[in-house]
Amino acid sequence: MHHTTPARRPAGRRAAERVLILGGDGFCGWPTALHLSAAGYEVAIVDNLSRRKIDVELEVDSLTPIRPMSERLAAWEAVSGRRIVFHRFDVARNYQRLLDLLVDWRPEAIVHFAEQRAAPYSMKSAWHKRYTMDNNLGATNTLLAALVESGVDAHIVHLGTMGVYGYGSAGMKIPEGYLTVHVETDDGDMARDEILYPVNPGSVYHLTKTQDQLAFAFYNKNDGIRITDLHQGIVWGTQTEETRLDERLINRFDYDGDYGTVLNRFLMQAAIGHPLTVHGTGGQTRAFIHIQDTVRCVALAIGNPPATGERVRIYNQMTETHRIRDLATRIAAQTGAAIDHVQNPRVEAAENDLHVANDALIALGLKPTTLATGLFTEVTEIAARYAHRCDKRRIACRSQWRRTGHAEVTMSTARNTATTDPLIQPI
Repeated sequence: MHHTTPARRPAGRRAAERVLILGGDGFCGWPTALHLSAAGYEVAIVDNLSRRKIDVELEVDSLTPIRPMSERLAAWEAVSGRRIVFHRFDVARNYQRLLDLLVDWRPEAIVHFAEQRAAPYSMKSAWHKRYTMDNNLGATNTLLAALVESGVDAHIVHLGTMGVYGYGSAGMKIPEGYLTVHVETDDGDMARDEILYPVNPGSVYHLTKTQDQLAFAFYNKNDGIRITDLHQGIVWGTQTEETRLDERLINRFDYDGDYGTVLNRFLMQAAIGHPLTVHGTGGQTRAFIHIQDTVRCVALAIGNPPATGERVRIYNQMTETHRIRDLATRIAAQTGAAIDHVQNPRVEAAENDLHVANDALIALGLKPTTLATGLFTEVTEIAARYAHRCDKRRIACRSQWRRTGHAEVTMSTARNTATTDPLIQPI
């Protein structure tokens, strides 16, 4: 088994030994938990299994078969000899449970994935907008308040999104979180300052991440909480070194219109002979990162914590940018799939350029997995292997960003009524 060595830490900081992963059953959380456990960290997971309940709500499963949590954990212990502890509760709603866990276990690092992660899902209806906002902001503020009350000096590593910046670069590379500004003073001098890069969210999901930024800035300034915010691009791929060890450990592959990221959706569509569904002109440029690099970046962040008193660190966690139609053309050339341009459900520019700085993680040692090296593996090992599990009725994206007219209101009301079952409410 391959064990990853944690990254070099700045002198004077004690190594993180215990890592608490909030949302550790999810698409990014589960492989991160395994990666850190393999690297020698003592890992505990908190999750309310809400992503599994959303599968029930949407009536669609991961393309890959996801085992029950107890079976996942037992399989990891069997193949690695290392144990991961699981605590089932809702971070956004169970403040005392989280506070008690922090006081009792005293983690040195906390990885915060405990947020609803899909932009289309956040725009499905008024209920979904409210749930996303309540869950995501509630989880973040609960964590920060509990850290202050507990007195635990844990480094938070948060998974944010490149979407906080919007999708345009104003003719410059988007910097890593902070923008240098010059303002003319009343006496004619030029004052220089650094501010958070202006936000431009494109969905309620992205809106919650912009609010996370402000919460982090406040708690960092007011209470000295040490935080690294990873603004991540669109994740593609499924497997990591650890999830490949046993099929019971396999990671999610979402292909549906709400949770399937664009590249994974294209790969699945090609595997089953379905046209690649390009929204609008396909001129949207996006930042991408492979799931293997996601877990490596989290490990790098944990291994290089901010010093006490340092402002929030913001890293752009992406490795390359691509225009959507170019991705479709590449996959079509490789697989013979057709391309189908469909109406874009989002409110966004038809064309945009995107230039992003990602120097910090590269400087820490990240060696990117690129589409050129990893694309074929994903097509053959995952999409084709599990193609028989695909429900073609779930491929289309039906969440609309803009609703007008009585028919749309009626549709929204129907969806809200359909989501009152306690089974699919947030825990």
